[in-house]
Amino acid sequence: MNAWLAGWRLSLRLARREGLRARGRSILVLVMIALPVLGVTAADVVLRTQDVNSAESLDRRLGTAEAKVTVQQGTSFVHQGPDPDQAMMSGGDAKDPRLTAAQVAGALGGARLVEERSGQVSFRTAKGDGDAIGTEVDLGDPLTTGLYRLTSGRLPQKAGEVVVNAALAAKGYAVGDSLDTTTEGAPDPTIVGIAESATNRDYPEVAGPIGSLDLDTYGATSWLVDGDPVSWTQVLGLNARGASVLSRAVVLDPPPLPPEVRDYIDPGRNAFVAIVVLVIVMALIEVVLLAGPAFAVGARRQSRSLALMSATGGTPAQARRVVLGSAVVLGGLAALAGVAAGIGVGRALVPVAQAYSGTWFGPFEVPWPHLLGIAGFGLLSAFLAAVVPATIASRQDVVAVLAGRRSDKRPSLRSPLLGLLLLGAGVAGAAYGSRGAGGNGEYFIAGAAIVSVLGMILLVPVVLVAVSALSARLPLTLRYAARDAARHRSRTVPAVAAVAATVAGVVALGIATSSDEAQNEATYVPTLASGIGLVTAPGQDDGDWPAYRRAVEREVPGATVEDVRGLAVPANGYADIQLRLAQHRRLMGSYGSSLGSDLLVAGDHLPPGLIGISDADRARADAALSAGGIVAFSDGYFDEHPPATGEVTVRVRTYDDRGKARPAVTGTAPAAIVRVTGATAGPQGVVSAAAAQRLGIPVATVGLVLSGTDISEQQQTNVDEALAAISDAPALYVERGYVAPDSSRIIQWVLFALGAVLMLGGTLTATFLALSDARPDLATLSAVGASPGMRRGVAAAYAVVVGVVGALLGVGVGFIPGVAITYPLTGNGWMPPGSDAPTHYLAVPWALILGLVVVLSLLTALVVGLSVRSGLPLVARLD
Repeated sequence: MNAWLAGWRLSLRLARREGLRARGRSILVLVMIALPVLGVTAADVVLRTQDVNSAESLDRRLGTAEAKVTVQQGTSFVHQGPDPDQAMMSGGDAKDPRLTAAQVAGALGGARLVEERSGQVSFRTAKGDGDAIGTEVDLGDPLTTGLYRLTSGRLPQKAGEVVVNAALAAKGYAVGDSLDTTTEGAPDPTIVGIAESATNRDYPEVAGPIGSLDLDTYGATSWLVDGDPVSWTQVLGLNARGASVLSRAVVLDPPPLPPEVRDYIDPGRNAFVAIVVLVIVMALIEVVLLAGPAFAVGARRQSRSLALMSATGGTPAQARRVVLGSAVVLGGLAALAGVAAGIGVGRALVPVAQAYSGTWFGPFEVPWPHLLGIAGFGLLSAFLAAVVPATIASRQDVVAVLAGRRSDKRPSLRSPLLGLLLLGAGVAGAAYGSRGAGGNGEYFIAGAAIVSVLGMILLVPVVLVAVSALSARLPLTLRYAARDAARHRSRTVPAVAAVAATVAGVVALGIATSSDEAQNEATYVPTLASGIGLVTAPGQDDGDWPAYRRAVEREVPGATVEDVRGLAVPANGYADIQLRLAQHRRLMGSYGSSLGSDLLVAGDHLPPGLIGISDADRARADAALSAGGIVAFSDGYFDEHPPATGEVTVRVRTYDDRGKARPAVTGTAPAAIVRVTGATAGPQGVVSAAAAQRLGIPVATVGLVLSGTDISEQQQTNVDEALAAISDAPALYVERGYVAPDSSRIIQWVLFALGAVLMLGGTLTATFLALSDARPDLATLSAVGASPGMRRGVAAAYAVVVGVVGALLGVGVGFIPGVAITYPLTGNGWMPPGSDAPTHYLAVPWALILGLVVVLSLLTALVVGLSVRSGLPLVARLD
């Protein structure tokens, strides 16, 4: 064994003994390293288990077949990867004939084929109509074994018999019932069993032999292939004839991807890798900072032993190895324990995660190569956390240590200057990234975030010294905590930096999500007045509006329901509507059929629900309609100040579902010009019934307006189901204004919770280590008459110093990437001349920041104060 290995062997043996002697500190380090490893391991195990890859999905997609061949009408060529569901491009002419079963079998050497069809099935429920995934295949054939798992009853044996899954049975069906389908001319098959799909878990599904469901497959047919394995050459041959192929042999032994498919898959991969690298680097910094104080205190506890080693001829390298040996021993043990515990936690979480997934997970999977990397991450983080304490220990003043003098050296100017340079580089990088950086702005901002955090870490010692200098007028406990933090920077700096890094990340993400939501809210275009409901039936020209009205009145009692009349358009057709002033001046830059039509027809009043109209303009419009005229709307796009009245030319032309135009209707009528404010999706105008008759405009009911009561989400769901029982066209929309998605609120709470956990962890660690390190000083206070509560007060004060200083630094640093990312995230791009819309949106979550800086800091101090014993220690001043 050479001298280098012998030196490390001795260091590791000393580290093991020191770890057993200082059990409390060792357990703290183990927890600090093991918890992130445990969390990442558990998450990786759950994600890998739920991620069913192509090979794992073969049995649930193929049963026992060797392949599945799918042809689509109009497809004459296909480019695919080994798994066509992951990468496939196709093209052709709608007139191209598709392959027949005989042609497919011939291309595969006469293999036996079992036909499979898939489509959508509509069926009746207690509330109305529902949809299900429909599959027609012979479930009695051995090739289909594994596609479904029978839980009760039996498998269908002939056309007209089906099995359904539990999700469909929950809609009011049982074994022996007939499935009440709504498709005209489709059979009502008998349910003979309950069977769960091997893929889908919670969406209704029904399966039976060919002809049981009369499925509309939109020109697609599939066959399960029996016999010999299907090679990649055979797959390419079928691709050239317009068929896609899922081959068991090809998926299990995939060939190189074709160039066109490879180009299809690669975009976006680099961005994903960059994000993963950023997350790993930030997580590594966080763990290093959290574990750093423990190694700093450990090195201080060993300072006398290391000084004696140096005094008797030991080298600085040997002193460093002693401290680093603790990191190797504790980091290795923590990594192994974290991985082992993470596997167990992941196994326990799989059923919980499965309950929230609509598809079945794959078999429980432990990704050992990933876990080896995660364990290495834990060991590396422990090693890096001990580098600075080890370096300081190797450079300590031997005479001062042996004399019992305990303090860190004065901070040099090099570190703060480098910190300022890095912070400046971070600001510059973020600013450059916010301007686009040639399409790579997000990468520059992410890099700037890391550089800014590193610069902030180098500035923490100077900040602690400044806080100590400003603490002269503070109470004794706060003054002691501030000065002790500045004196023992080797254990305080990592704790403050850990809190700051946590807060910086939370603030940056908080600003990004808040700004994104601010843009969503600011750019939201309401369809109707708030609280108004509207039933429309797009694509219909003969809707049963009396039946729709009865369904609405039954499900929403107390609502005032009014017909909306408008231009009659052929079924599945469209209309070209133009309302123009003299000299062909247009009035609306953008418009829509928010009330069922771009051109409405009304009696003496404007239809309810229109927005952006003042009370005075509404009165003018009502007067114009009462006089048999029309109302033309202007959004100011073409004319900021349109005239109040004028002769308006109305030109209407409708087209049928084949694009064939019907005779145009053209006429001129006096109009009240009404300026609408704000972005709307309203109509171009409203024509009085008399004017519509005079101009020859075809009129029909185009919607129902609900007003006069609050419409709950459950009532809206009930109305939709009731309408679906009448026709599949109508639907109810209720204007509730902008409603932030649940994910936005969840993200804010998750950020706060994450910040709280990491702040509490970092502050508690630093505080208890400081109390352990300060036992001689606290003993001196006890000897000169300090009260028993002094220790508790010092602990709480130390938590305040670490928490507040770290949080304030983190807020400042977090603003750098947080503000920068709002430019690419919320930028509006091109805007029309004269637009007053902002170029981007910036929203600062002040409540989140206040909670982190003030509430969490005080909460941490309270937790620390209640957790610490009040008694002061009595120890000897000499070690």
